[in-house]
Amino acid sequence: MIIPPDVVGIDVSRHRLDIFHAGAAMQIANTPEALAGPVRTWAAAGAFVLFEATGVYDGMLRRALAEAGLPHARVNPGRARDFARAAGFLAKTDPVDARMLAAMATALRPAQTPVQNADREALTALIRRRDQLVAMRAMERTRASETRDAFTRTDIEAHLGWLDQRIGDLDRTIRTTVRDSECLSRYAALLRTAPGVGPVAAHVLTALLPELGQRSPKTIAALVGLAPLNADSGQKRGQRLIRGGRKRVRDALYMAALAAVRCNPALAAFYARLRNAGKAAKVALIAVARKLLTALNAMIRDNKPFA
Repeated sequence: MIIPPDVVGIDVSRHRLDIFHAGAAMQIANTPEALAGPVRTWAAAGAFVLFEATGVYDGMLRRALAEAGLPHARVNPGRARDFARAAGFLAKTDPVDARMLAAMATALRPAQTPVQNADREALTALIRRRDQLVAMRAMERTRASETRDAFTRTDIEAHLGWLDQRIGDLDRTIRTTVRDSECLSRYAALLRTAPGVGPVAAHVLTALLPELGQRSPKTIAALVGLAPLNADSGQKRGQRLIRGGRKRVRDALYMAALAAVRCNPALAAFYARLRNAGKAAKVALIAVARKLLTALNAMIRDNKPFA
């Protein structure tokens, strides 16, 4: 495949970036200083940059590209690996991955990743830290229920008290962060008008789903992992299953759906119809979560509260 000079593929790791651009491979440190020169070159060439989502390690790269106004896309590593195998990139090294990403950008031209503003990045960090502490609290509660040792139980209870306090502190910090940002407060307030969407769900969606309102209903459902995928072959009709997507967002929508079927007559009736048709409770709730996501997507797109 001929890769044009206006396409850049970057393999991101903790300490370095492997880059393929204009037919040549290079390697630089994963630091703002090392990125400055190449970013200027790509901006002059009007390049499109593709890289895999690698958690916190691609943060400096994303910020540098956003500040330069360079169009870029951040793709799921599993999707990138599937493309690599299909395109014949069987070996896996960092330079090979960079070239493969450039080829993927050339062949598919993935949709640009929205630029995340500083307020949303700060909120994302707070949400992730809260999730870590909530998971830790759940594990400690399990240990407390299983232990018979008095010292261990006392120590766990003390830790649980600290975790409760820190989670409460984070909740207050999250509310302050959203309230003090005009963009985030308007976004979250709009989401809260939907049935079942409480403060935690609204904050998770605000932080982790910036594409809301910018994608089609089918695309946003697939992005979250709420789109049932076919498993058909010949005469066989397999069971439709959901998989992939953003698990934390999907979890928040599932809990919102659970609340919505108890407080919203229309969604309750939709859920009842599915159950009466023989659908399992979880399958019906996933369908409600997808319906709710479609409504939220339209609300943000049109800047209108739930109706």
